[in-house]
Amino acid sequence: MTIHIEGFSHRIVSANGVNIHTVSGGQGSPLVLIHGFPQTWWEWRNVMSKLAEHHRVVAIDLRGAGFSDCPVSGYDKETLAEDVHQVMQELGHTSYAVCGHDIGAMVSVALASSRRDAVTRLIVLDAPLPGWTGWGQCLTSLWQFGFHQKRDLPELLIRGREFEYVSAFIAERTFDHGSYSFSDMEIFAKALALPGRTRAALEWYRAFPLDHQNALQWKSEPLRMPVLALGGEKRFGPQMIAMLEEFASDVSGGSIPDCGHYVADEKPAAVTSSILEFLA
Repeated sequence: MTIHIEGFSHRIVSANGVNIHTVSGGQGSPLVLIHGFPQTWWEWRNVMSKLAEHHRVVAIDLRGAGFSDCPVSGYDKETLAEDVHQVMQELGHTSYAVCGHDIGAMVSVALASSRRDAVTRLIVLDAPLPGWTGWGQCLTSLWQFGFHQKRDLPELLIRGREFEYVSAFIAERTFDHGSYSFSDMEIFAKALALPGRTRAALEWYRAFPLDHQNALQWKSEPLRMPVLALGGEKRFGPQMIAMLEEFASDVSGGSIPDCGHYVADEKPAAVTSSILEFLA
């Protein structure tokens, strides 16, 4: 099920006790891309080539997703962040910019907070963050947070229905429903159906209590690197700058018009241009 993009190569990197699938290409200062739920590195398919004209781009499958390992434990965002950091070190990048969306945005903030000497710039795309003052409201208002944290039941209900679940889940959060092809949904669904991946992805949500505790501690020392906070106008866009200002002192960004949650899928040109301008 490996999908190729011209100019990019696939590699399994051993880091932090697990094997992480990476897809790398381009030349220039390094930029690591971290996907969300229920996606894989393929989330970045529409932006990677343009970004690689100016940067060394590394897209990863998180622990528990795609072709990366899915061990029993290690799904809190600090551990996932350390996976990413050690991958970048193994690839020869001592410092790098990081961009994350959804769960990957949570990992990106954890990475910037725990490895301040390595992360040069931080890009956070459309996600509520543990530690945010609005986090408690999200826990009660976003149905998937409660459902995914329930032990065993989600795995039972999703098993064998991965395509139906993934396609419905993404459609609910998408403003432009022409952004996806059937094959895109099939790629994400097949990845979720790989052995252990549904359980592992749900463990990202089950780690939220620990993530929140860690984030509250990180907030006591604001991030100093520049931060770009972007979101879809129809989703978290209007809240992104104020949210990130709770974590960092130098925040820019805002809303992408006529866009839902999956910003790199719906508005790849806007996302690409914003990232390139921010990193220039």
